[in-house]
Amino acid sequence: MKKSDFVTLVAEKTGMSKKDTEKTIDAVFAAMSDVLAEGDKLQMSGFGTFETKTRAARTGHNPRTGESIEIAAATIPTFKPGKALKDRVNAK
Repeated sequence: MKKSDFVTLVAEKTGMSKKDTEKTIDAVFAAMSDVLAEGDKLQMSGFGTFETKTRAARTGHNPRTGESIEIAAATIPTFKPGKALKDRVNAK
């Protein structure tokens, strides 16, 4: 599903205009990104938990040349679905 399809779906469920719905969705994702960028955890009851984890530096290999390369440490966002979301997805 593309973002425009998602905006249409949410607009139909809320009765809001597509323009207002898109602004709201953009604001929600921006706020979520800000929380994660600060290193905080975001728990949404019934949906799941968003948080960041640190991935350690490691040595990898270029598959084309076989040469060893150093992969830098990184902070990555993760998501753990909540029970209600798991149950809803598995009900279909």
